[in-house]
Amino acid sequence: MNTVKLSNNGIIIIPELLLQTYSWKEGQEFVLEETQQGLLLKPKSYFPPTTIEEVAGCLAYRGEPKSQSDYEEAIQKGITEEWNGIG
Repeated sequence: MNTVKLSNNGIIIIPELLLQTYSWKEGQEFVLEETQQGLLLKPKSYFPPTTIEEVAGCLAYRGEPKSQSDYEEAIQKGITEEWNGIG
């Protein structure tokens, strides 16, 4: 457990070891949450929370369905082009 002091300017210095442990750099923003135990300091998230459905939904293929042989032909074509210095 680390003990820190609050300065007269309202500043708390976070020990260097903790800064390194969490990879926090100058300018890192935090969210303060009040809990029953006191204040909880959390790094600010730069992206809104999402679900797997929201993320995976953007990966949906919208073209013509591909067969296994389509994939195999494309792979073989890529190998041939790479081998011949074309790709």
